[in-house]
Amino acid sequence: MAFLFNSDAERAKIFAAAFARELPSLPFISDAANVDPKAVKYLITWTAPADLERYRNLEILFSIGAGVDQFPLATLPEKVKLVRMVEDGIARMMQEYVTLGVLALHRDLPGYLEQQRSENWASRPVRQAPDRRVGVLGLGNLGLAVLERLHPFGFPLRGWSRSPRAVKDVACYHGMDQLPDFLAEVDILVCLLPLTPETRGLLNTDLFKALPQGAGLVHAGRGQQLDATALIDALDSGHLSGAVLDVTDPEPLPAEHALWRHPRIILTPHVASATQPETAANTVIANIRRHEAGLDPIGLVDRSRGY
Repeated sequence: MAFLFNSDAERAKIFAAAFARELPSLPFISDAANVDPKAVKYLITWTAPADLERYRNLEILFSIGAGVDQFPLATLPEKVKLVRMVEDGIARMMQEYVTLGVLALHRDLPGYLEQQRSENWASRPVRQAPDRRVGVLGLGNLGLAVLERLHPFGFPLRGWSRSPRAVKDVACYHGMDQLPDFLAEVDILVCLLPLTPETRGLLNTDLFKALPQGAGLVHAGRGQQLDATALIDALDSGHLSGAVLDVTDPEPLPAEHALWRHPRIILTPHVASATQPETAANTVIANIRRHEAGLDPIGLVDRSRGY
């Protein structure tokens, strides 16, 4: 049986070296044309290949990224386990990005950038961290990592998830019934939710209205969760003070789109986090060992939830 790697050549070299060192008895293949489909037991890829049914003995389909919304969950064979990437490199990069975004909004970087463009040398109002409440939508691996990194700054922290969670030093809310209460207590909202039917379009007019006057948004979830027109309206009305966006719909963002030019938006091209091949290879190897020992892999997707 074999491991089939379906991604770029540079990552393949790093994965191949790790597999040769840690799992030398498992053939590592990076060219689908050079493997008998019936021999493929494990496959890692960004999207499911169109000929997935050829791999009749496939047991685990690994996503090379943290998300799995690009996979057709309803049509994947039930016997195949789908596993999202849960590795330290992704978490560290997301911690960096969200901290950057939160601090940029906390110290009103969009306002200073606007003043720089107009050559206006003037100080802006400052709030202390204990007076700025930060809330994270999504308490999975990335959400918990972000909250851990934000804690030393002294922000009062809140978190919202679909089901109940308990996180030290974080006021936790869960379910749609508690979402309004969560939003009412958040000055900077961070979205790290997976894309599901329930979260598609969640960042809309109603949600923004539920935030306090002057709140900000850091969005590093998925572009389809954001109603861009609603965000621009909330910024133009002054109800929201600024936004840091790493994801849009569509991507790449078309030229002349209003998000490019809005003075209260800081925009980055989906670079908040990326799979780091060294740590990712170790994560996949550890999951293969778990699977061979009869344990569920870390990051196993619950198809009923979509993540």
